[in-house]
Amino acid sequence: MPQLNKLRSAVPGGPHGDTAPSSLTRLRTALTVFFVVDGFLFAGWVVRIPAIKEQTGASPSALGLALLGVSAGGIVTMSLTGRLCRRFGNAPVVVASAALMSLSITLPPLMHSALTLGLVLLLFGGPYGALSVALNSAAVDLAAAQRRPLMPVFHGAFSLGGMVGAGLGALLAGGLSPTVHLALLALVGLGTTACAGPVLLRHPLPSPTRIERTSTRDRLTGRTRRLVLLCGAIALCTAYGEGAMADWGALHLEQGLGASPGVAALGYSLFAGTMTVGRLSGTLLLERFGPTPTLVASGTTAAVGMLLSALAPTVGWALAGFAVAGIGLANVFPVAVARAGTVAGPAGVAATSTLGYTGMLLGPPVIGFLTDWFSLPVALMTVAAACAGAAVIGYTARRPSSPAKTSRWVPASNS
Repeated sequence: MPQLNKLRSAVPGGPHGDTAPSSLTRLRTALTVFFVVDGFLFAGWVVRIPAIKEQTGASPSALGLALLGVSAGGIVTMSLTGRLCRRFGNAPVVVASAALMSLSITLPPLMHSALTLGLVLLLFGGPYGALSVALNSAAVDLAAAQRRPLMPVFHGAFSLGGMVGAGLGALLAGGLSPTVHLALLALVGLGTTACAGPVLLRHPLPSPTRIERTSTRDRLTGRTRRLVLLCGAIALCTAYGEGAMADWGALHLEQGLGASPGVAALGYSLFAGTMTVGRLSGTLLLERFGPTPTLVASGTTAAVGMLLSALAPTVGWALAGFAVAGIGLANVFPVAVARAGTVAGPAGVAATSTLGYTGMLLGPPVIGFLTDWFSLPVALMTVAAACAGAAVIGYTARRPSSPAKTSRWVPASNS
C-alpha cells in the first residue's frame, strides 16, 4: 500500500491522478469526435459494398471470404495494440490508427476481383481494429476518472457517425462512384484527425486507474480471467450481429426484397440511428438497472428484431426489424468492453475486442455460405440466435453480491 500511494503521488493532478475538469471535458470531446469519425468511415465503406460486389463480380460466398479481410486484419493488430497502448499511451495509438484507417479506406473500390478485395481489406481492417482497442482503452480510463458508466455514450457517438455516414452514402449511392465517395471520406478522416489529435496528445489521459490496474493484473485470479472470457463471448455474439447488419443488411434489402440502392443504404442508417438512441440512453439504463438486466433485455430485443428483419415479407417490415435490432444491440458490446477494461485494463479491452472480432471474422463466410446453400434470410436467422446467446451469457456473468451499481463500472479508489 505505501508503494501504491507513492506511485499515486507521482501522477500529475494530485494523489488520485485527477485532472482539471476543463481538461477532462476537452479529452471527452476529442474522444467523442474520434468515435464519430470511426463510425462515419466504417459506414461509408459498408453502404458501398453492393456496388463493389457488382464491380468485382463476386458470388455471395466469395464476397463473404473477401469481407473476412476486415476482421482478420483487425484481429492481427488487436493483440499488438494492447501492448502499444501500455507502452506509448492510448492517445498516440488513437491518432496513428485513425490516420491509417482514413488512408486505407480509399483502396477497396479500386479492386476488380474478390481476391484483391480481400487483400486490401486486410490493410483496412488492421488500423480499424487498432483504433477500436485504443479508443475503448482511453474511454475506460476517462469513464473511471469521472466515475460514471460512459461507454454507451462513446459507442453512441460511433453509431451517430455510422448513421450520418450511411445516410450520406444513401444520398450519394446513385450519383457518385465508390472511388470518389470513399476518397472524400478519407479527406474528412484525415482532416478531423489533424484537428482532434493534438487535443489528445496535449492532454494526457487520467492515469490512476492504469496504476491500480497494473497491480491488479499482476494477480489476476481465475475468476477474473473467466469474467474477461465471458465478456469476450458476449462481444463475439454481438459483433457477429453488428457485422452481419453492416455487411449483408443492404444486400438483403436490395437483392432479397427489391429495394432501390438508396433505400438499401438507408437500412443501415436506420439501424445505426436506433443504436445511437439506445446508446445515448445507456448510461441512464446502467445506473438505473445495472449491467445484467440491461444485457439480458438488450440481447432478447436484438434477437426479436433480427428475426423480424430476416423473415420480413416487405421492405417496410425489414426496416422495422433493423430498427428493433439496433435498439437491442446498442449497449451489449460497450457494456462487455467496459467491464473487461475495468478489471484488466488495455489487455482486457484487447482480449474482449479480439473475441468480438472473431464474431465478425466468422460472420461473413458463415452467412455467405449459408446464403449459397439456403437463402440470405435463413442465414440472418443465425444472427438472432447469436443475440439470444449474448443474453444468456450476460445472465451467466452476473455478479450477485456486488455493492452499488456504479462501482461495477469504475475501480475503487483504495485511498
